[in-house]
Amino acid sequence: MKKKVTEVVAALIWEGDRFLICQRPAHKARGLLWEFAGGKVEPGETKEQALIRECGEELAILLSVGTVFMEVDHDYPDLNVHLTLFNAAILEGAPQMLEHNDIRWITRSEIPQYEFCPADVTILSKLLRE
Repeated sequence: MKKKVTEVVAALIWEGDRFLICQRPAHKARGLLWEFAGGKVEPGETKEQALIRECGEELAILLSVGTVFMEVDHDYPDLNVHLTLFNAAILEGAPQMLEHNDIRWITRSEIPQYEFCPADVTILSKLLRE
């Protein structure tokens, strides 16, 4: 049986030459792996609305969502995701750890020091090339 595709959105948020990454809680699927801020798109939401809501809930920040940086399809054992990564900026607030195990601002050169969710690997290689 083919798993249904879960629409997921994420934010590429820059502060100077560093971007924001979040570490998943230990008890969740892919626990303690790093990822971009974001989450699932709920029924009736646009991708932009979902991203603003998720970042509000998880990080207590208000986002301004820009253009799409990249889209990725990834097949996990438990779900199929279609991930849309948006360029985004923080309009107000400073990221808080409401959900995550940890949050960090890293430079492109620090990417190899972190273990990311498999769906993000393609995105990270694009970031490294740019």
